[in-house]
Amino acid sequence: MKTFKQLGVSERLIQGISEKGILEPTEIQELAIPFLLQDGGDFVGQAQTGTGKTAAFGLPLLQRIDPQDKRIQALVIAPTRELAKQIAKQLFHYTKYTEKIFAEAIAGGEKIAGQVEALKRPTHIVVATPGRLIDLLKLRALDLSSVRTVVLDEADEMLSMGFKDELDAILDFTQGSRKTWLFSATMPKGIRLIIDKHLSPNARRVQVDRRQVVNRNIKHQFAICKIEEKPYEISRFIDGQKGDRGIVFCRSRAGVRNLAEALEEQGHRVAVLQGELSQKDRDKVMRSFKKGRTQILVSTDVAARGIDVEKLAFVVHHQLPDQIEYYTHRSGRTARAGRSGMSMAFITRGDLKRLREMESELSIRFMEIR
Repeated sequence: MKTFKQLGVSERLIQGISEKGILEPTEIQELAIPFLLQDGGDFVGQAQTGTGKTAAFGLPLLQRIDPQDKRIQALVIAPTRELAKQIAKQLFHYTKYTEKIFAEAIAGGEKIAGQVEALKRPTHIVVATPGRLIDLLKLRALDLSSVRTVVLDEADEMLSMGFKDELDAILDFTQGSRKTWLFSATMPKGIRLIIDKHLSPNARRVQVDRRQVVNRNIKHQFAICKIEEKPYEISRFIDGQKGDRGIVFCRSRAGVRNLAEALEEQGHRVAVLQGELSQKDRDKVMRSFKKGRTQILVSTDVAARGIDVEKLAFVVHHQLPDQIEYYTHRSGRTARAGRSGMSMAFITRGDLKRLREMESELSIRFMEIR
């Protein structure tokens, strides 16, 4: 394995990322960074959530920015407000020891007037959700004429959320001298169409084996119980965590509500995150959880997109997810920044076959807890 220095990352950026616990490159970083630093041409990276994609594009992006040029030089598009803010925050941390590079996160759910004002300040990188970026372009609130690089992060998620037209419009608007770096966990037909339409036929393409994407600092465990026993067993598990915080994942909004009520009845401090919440209520839930006023966040997979909470000790699976990529996404909420964590699944005997398939596909081993 190469070091970040061997990949070409500057000493000052390395100093910044090392303080965030990023010490050795992941596979997607090792594959992407040298090309994006040296060539910077169109790029397609296929890698699951939790594999270090932000640093894979963020470090080359920052290193190619001219801090003396106060215009917008790069654009990062992300599917959710949380992810956009998370990316901007990480870019800020990476540049702790470099010349000042300003990144502005703009997304729906906040007053657009405030974002218009913020964009009047010197801004080198805009991190945006597709819908709000289109709104600001219609208002002529930002000038993208100097953009040299456009990054599409979690492109398949943006497609599944119905943003294809917005992505086409943004890429049409910025076409010219810009390079496009696209990152996606999967490559459905819609993503391939975007690549064919907007990226060079000679775009560099890399793919990370899904068996290499699960954080090795995570312990994977499971317990077998009947469906009606799950609320009690999950409560008992949480009791054993001695106040540590975690996320419990359910597959449906109804499941989230029912489990949250059951956990509250058993004395747990619980917050609920599901798709029907307004942005204001969602922000309130996340503030409460991040500040430790609630110990447990109960969420659906979709509602948890873009969540990044420090020092989460565990995640719990009320059911195994429908898609194997979601297991990587769920478990990747813990054991961040070099810490260890636990991923605990409560399954019925009928789920054992699926559990073994996940072990094989992800090259992990679940330990049974009795």
